[in-house]
Amino acid sequence: MAFAAAGLKKVAGAGTGNVWHYNSTDAPGTIAGSGYFNTITNELKQWDTILAVGTTGGTVTVDLLVVTSATGVATVTCTNGT
Repeated sequence: MAFAAAGLKKVAGAGTGNVWHYNSTDAPGTIAGSGYFNTITNELKQWDTILAVGTTGGTVTVDLLVVTSATGVATVTCTNGT
């Protein structure tokens, strides 16, 4: 599947980093994949954290992602800090 903006909520914000909660039925590897968040590249900043909650095949997963590049770049990348 693709990123769904309705599943993303900003939980907290600070000068150099924001905390986001993302709920999806996508697999953790898909969510953490390069380019998954490209449609919101101008909203994410490097070092933002995303608490990604997935429900793939009835199994709930929780992953902590750290945005490694964003803010106007062509491809948003994250690292999985589970």
